Amino acid sequence: MDINLPEVVAEVKVAFERYEKALISNDVAVLDELFWQSAQTIRFGVTENLYGYDEIANFRTNRSAVNLERVLINTIITTYGWDFATVNTEFKRPPSSDKIGRQSQTWMRTNEGWRVVCAHVSVLMNK
Repeated sequence: MDINLPEVVAEVKVAFERYEKALISNDVAVLDELFWQSAQTIRFGVTENLYGYDEIANFRTNRSAVNLERVLINTIITTYGWDFATVNTEFKRPPSSDKIGRQSQTWMRTNEGWRVVCAHVSVLMNK
């Protein structure tokens, strides 16, 4: 298996950056688009465990759009072959918070393009 083929890394980076822009601007349509529309899709958040695309989409529709800005740190994209990737990053909420959050995403190439099939978001409590 080819790890980190440059063209695949570039594709995933574009998808991830599109996701990040949608996240901080609360563009729910793009966020929904970038998650795989399947009952097998999972998102574990800071306060929620969401099973299936419908639960994730419902969460996005109803979440607060306040304080979404963040700065990413240590973003690592790893691709496995042509159709599978992980993106892991840390984040801070400027300007006042010193807590560090973590986010991991598993991406899969589908007929519609790159989609998140599994995601996890957490905050380090001791920071």
